Amino acid sequence: MDNTDKAAFNQQFRDRTKAASLRIIKLFQQLPRTGEAEVIGRQMLRSATSVAANYRAACRGRSSAEWYAKVSICVEEADETQLWLELLGDAGIVSKARLHELEKEYLEIVSVLATARKAHDKRNGK
Repeated sequence: MDNTDKAAFNQQFRDRTKAASLRIIKLFQQLPRTGEAEVIGRQMLRSATSVAANYRAACRGRSSAEWYAKVSICVEEADETQLWLELLGDAGIVSKARLHELEKEYLEIVSVLATARKAHDKRNGK
């Protein structure tokens, strides 16, 4: 992948993680005002927005090591977001059908980021 392709991918993925975060914000705004929904919702909101923020920071990384660290945080936070979405559905707070597309999106985000991290490891002999 040349630098132009890499820059285009980075911008598209920045936009994608931001859009996913906005979808989570909208979901959070529509959660019932119960204690468990508030707790799970706040955790989900924090982890989802962290994915977008840390990917943005990774794109501005000053070194390969900094990029790797930020992408690793993104993988963890996207996986955590998946957990909160699953819990909302499993607890019956939000219908599983309503959560399906968001769960799918965060599964794909984890997959893309984990693949990028593995490619980085291979390029750097890890």
